[in-house]
Amino acid sequence: MNTIPVALQAYSLNKIFPDNPLKAMRSIKEMGFSGVEFYGNHFKKDFYRALLEETGLVCAGWHTPVEALEGDKFEKTLELNLAVGNKYICVPWYNSDTADGWKALADRLNIIAEKLRPYNIKTGFHCHAHEFTPVEGQLPWSIIAENTISDVVLQLDTGNALSGGADIMETLKAYPGRNQSIHWKPYSRSEGFAVPVGGDDQDWQALLEWSQTKGQTEWIVLEYEKEDPLVNIKKSIDYIREM
Repeated sequence: MNTIPVALQAYSLNKIFPDNPLKAMRSIKEMGFSGVEFYGNHFKKDFYRALLEETGLVCAGWHTPVEALEGDKFEKTLELNLAVGNKYICVPWYNSDTADGWKALADRLNIIAEKLRPYNIKTGFHCHAHEFTPVEGQLPWSIIAENTISDVVLQLDTGNALSGGADIMETLKAYPGRNQSIHWKPYSRSEGFAVPVGGDDQDWQALLEWSQTKGQTEWIVLEYEKEDPLVNIKKSIDYIREM
């Protein structure tokens, strides 16, 4: 089986990253990660590039609001991502109380995907729990998946999906080949998100095998969202490396 590089979503260190990005990036590197997935737009493009060069990390993705990929904001967002060599721009959040609202987002993602294709960059969609609550009889996650072209990455967040009641493996199996980037977020039904990978309710071995084969995964992105994250992030990356 192929070895997939592991990145950390920088939001995991959101108490450090905006004010001391170099400290955050050095911590990510020292813990054993190969890459980082950025979020927001805190700094100028040359500074992001310098952070990567200084630490030896690779930009594994960027969480970006859909509005920043449209209209007159598209060129600036594209320029930023080209500067750091990023291949995956994922929309991190969306909500609608109608099926048509979700289909409208799918249409927007398709347009963005077509615009990004000449630059060898893919857009994608990152889930939260509410994508697994039916809207007008349909799951928003399924609406997105079934109404977008194959270029659109389905960045399943395992913790968010499990907390929303999803069956992780069945959700993945429904749409093979669309998990080029996947969020490995730990979640325990008894303790919530305050656990490391390996101390939760996910079947990580099955997820790894999927990622290495039918998921066509190029980046595993760890995300941890509770307080005092460094200890559990280190436990998580150590567990993943042992796998």
